[in-house]
Amino acid sequence: MRYPVATISMQNGQKIDIELRPDQAPNTVASFIYLANSGCFDHYPISRIVPGYVVDVSYTAFNNSKCKYLIANESRCCGFSNTLRVEPGVIAMGGYPQGIAGGEFFFPLAYFDKLDGHYPAFGTIMTGLDEVMRWGNVPIHPVDYPLCPEIQINTPIQPLIIERIHVETYGLNYPRPTILPMTQKPPGW
Repeated sequence: MRYPVATISMQNGQKIDIELRPDQAPNTVASFIYLANSGCFDHYPISRIVPGYVVDVSYTAFNNSKCKYLIANESRCCGFSNTLRVEPGVIAMGGYPQGIAGGEFFFPLAYFDKLDGHYPAFGTIMTGLDEVMRWGNVPIHPVDYPLCPEIQINTPIQPLIIERIHVETYGLNYPRPTILPMTQKPPGW
């Protein structure tokens, strides 16, 4: 079986190719493909960078009601056999105490125990890791985030804009994600 490949095309012409791993986190991959195919990531500026820690593409569910849902946490701490380490070179899905976000993906800039095994890694970067690591060093400015003051939010001074994410599925159809009931929306949604 060929794994699907997501290509993130940036406005500056750079591309990041990611082999998605449904064998590691099937519903997380289905969610990412669903939102990519819906155009939810298109023309979106990367929202949060914490140098030496993560590039968090969005913490506001892309300001899009279609992205405001939670899915089960397919990481090791929740009993899944997700063996991909959350470290540079992977893509992972962020989350909240209620569940994992449907589309708020991030790129780790270093290895941290508090991320590995607690958030589902769902793909590996094939090309473009140098571009992702460059994002961790761009000039940033802090953003006031009174909803969760303990969370460090920094936004690039010069926007890093995702032009489009295309997913090549090699003819396989991936289902819509299985969504959790949500009684309380995460902060910022």
